[in-house]
Amino acid sequence: MKKSRFSDAPMISTMKSTEDELRRFKKMHAELSLQNELLKEALAKK
Repeated sequence: MKKSRFSDAPMISTMKSTEDELRRFKKMHAELSLQNELLKEALAKK
């Protein structure tokens, strides 16, 4: 039986959405890390 070249399409779609989600989480982490550093600096100046 010949394997269809489209049989991996759902897995590829899932991988792309997972990569998009990971990209969003990395951006969120970077933004929160920056905010945390700014807050630490502001509190240290008081």
